[in-house]
Amino acid sequence: MARSYRILVLHGPNLNLLGKREPGTYGLSTLAEINQSLEKLAVHLSCELSTFQSNHEGELIDRIHAAMDKHHGILINPGAYTHTSVAIRDAIAAVSLPTVEVHLSNIHKRESFRHHSYIAPVAIGQISGFGPNSYLLGLRALVEYLQLQSNA
Repeated sequence: MARSYRILVLHGPNLNLLGKREPGTYGLSTLAEINQSLEKLAVHLSCELSTFQSNHEGELIDRIHAAMDKHHGILINPGAYTHTSVAIRDAIAAVSLPTVEVHLSNIHKRESFRHHSYIAPVAIGQISGFGPNSYLLGLRALVEYLQLQSNA
């Protein structure tokens, strides 16, 4: 029987406005719809999700710290903090949980300041540019990574 993994899903700043915010860039899906899709996939993958969104860097960091004893991995869309937050990067490194970074848009096709990620060097991978599917691909990748690590 497959092991059940507990995954923390973090959504960074402004993602609470999905569906209304710059739909040409971020699409029409709401954060609630993305979370529902993730929950559906989680059932299929036999994993448990905890989801959290915040516009506040410290709240995201607190959740990352708390994940250390509760979760097996982190799926994170840090939003604009991707390009600015050494603190979130350091929190991810400190807890040593496998982390996948996701983005709705392809950050490498956007403004040059969005090309750099502080998170990518401490993540096991980054998925961007597939809209809401980036989250689903990220969850699949994270669970597969955890399965491979537990079988190693």
